[in-house]
Amino acid sequence: MAELKTKATGRSVDAFLDSVKDEARREDCRRIAAIMQKATGAPGRMWGSAIVGFGDYRYRYANGREGDWFLVGFSPRKDNLTLYLFAGLHENEPLVEKLGKVKRGGGCVYVKRLDDIHVPTLTKLVNSQVAKLRKKEKELRGQKKQALPA
Repeated sequence: MAELKTKATGRSVDAFLDSVKDEARREDCRRIAAIMQKATGAPGRMWGSAIVGFGDYRYRYANGREGDWFLVGFSPRKDNLTLYLFAGLHENEPLVEKLGKVKRGGGCVYVKRLDDIHVPTLTKLVNSQVAKLRKKEKELRGQKKQALPA
């Protein structure tokens, strides 16, 4: 089975954010980082060359494949700030709709500028995503314990 190409690295998040050329985008990134760090209680880590992830999440697919990822994260891409919010984004449709000017796809929300969205709603959405993934991971650990022979 193929291994994920994007992995946590030891690169500096601060150095990465400092390298964002546009000052307004760099400030948006720092604001998003603060929201995600507060929600997860974990500092940001670089994943690959351009994703800042927060927290740790162990996932398992129905076929048994497992891997490690982050709870929430973001990347300052060329056209948008990509927010990685994987946990049941469709279940939080009312919050997504209240964000404002965003695009979405799969588990991502694409934002041009933080000034275009309602930041308190983003904070609620991030907190909700973190809570859902932590609950899902806890359930997965419970299933593994039940599966162990006595």
